[in-house]
Amino acid sequence: ILGCRATFADLFCKTASGRHTRAGDMRAAARVAKDTDPRGLTMPIYERDPWRVQYFTEVNCPLTVRIPTDDEMACQLNPRHRWVYDKYRVAQSQNLQCGLFGTLPHRFPVFSKPVINLRGMGIGSTALYDATDYREHCKPGNFWSTLLTGEHVSTDLAVVRGKVQWVRHTQGIPAGGGTFDYWIVQTQTRPSLEKYCRDWIEKHLSDYTGMLNLETIGGRIIDVHLRFSDQWPDLYGRKWLMALVQLYQYGTWDFADSQRAVGYSVVLFGPHGMRYLHPSRETVASYANTWGVSSIQITFLENMEHSAHAMPPGGFRLAIINCFNRVVGFQLRMRMARDFGLNDERLPATFAQALDQTSAARMAERVAQ
Repeated sequence: ILGCRATFADLFCKTASGRHTRAGDMRAAARVAKDTDPRGLTMPIYERDPWRVQYFTEVNCPLTVRIPTDDEMACQLNPRHRWVYDKYRVAQSQNLQCGLFGTLPHRFPVFSKPVINLRGMGIGSTALYDATDYREHCKPGNFWSTLLTGEHVSTDLAVVRGKVQWVRHTQGIPAGGGTFDYWIVQTQTRPSLEKYCRDWIEKHLSDYTGMLNLETIGGRIIDVHLRFSDQWPDLYGRKWLMALVQLYQYGTWDFADSQRAVGYSVVLFGPHGMRYLHPSRETVASYANTWGVSSIQITFLENMEHSAHAMPPGGFRLAIINCFNRVVGFQLRMRMARDFGLNDERLPATFAQALDQTSAARMAERVAQ
């Protein structure tokens, strides 16, 4: 990875605003400094998305420690364990009904997606309800598997030699077309899910040390990532990042996670086919200074062709609001949507519904009190 000397403010001006970024130069723009920033902090945490560099600039990390935040780098750093990115093998490891492209399922519905997808965002994924769907939508390089139902949960786990040392669950609230309305970073444990994940890790990754992110639906694993989720590390707390560095530096985990707070990662999607411009730095700063907001991500490069971004079929992701107050997050999302030029007709109906439902629930709580 090539390095650059830059604070997040510099990167934000040059990349999150998109005004000084060359089209298609996403990778170079997104790399975190592997050198030392002007304040003397070392930052060899590899982050390809410039809007997420902000989470790692304050962490002192030795230059010899390599911590991936995206799947491409995780594959390179973990040749022994990168087989987990083969989703077909992961499905087989759980005895789920599955088959490669060209093999017709015995029964429907099933779910089809690429065997390997390092770019995420649900690219090429769809449910297949009959043989006609299969012939039209299951493409070469895809496989099919059991169509799982139930809660969609993203679980970050700290693992030392195949043993889970720490777990945090985040529940995704889907909005259709591979998009999510928001994510809830939960405080509670999920004993049955945790046991399932622990058993799977001990059986298949017994010599692995590092972070894992497991995505599950209905208690079964659909994706395995040799990294943590870099969408909401600020909602875990600063000391968590210190423990992260120690895990990769010494192979140990030391984090007293006794002050958890429920967090929310609220996502703003717009329709495909529009030309979106970044808000000014001052406007983004005003978003971030909203009470209850932890951070703001503007999640695309303005000078990069929109079609070149990895996006789900259901929408183009514009921004993410990490916050500790859901109502505040929903209200800010509506404001940002209009700032992006999305009028009420272009706003997903779920935005207003979520805001109305949450506001009503809060009002009921106050009345009860």
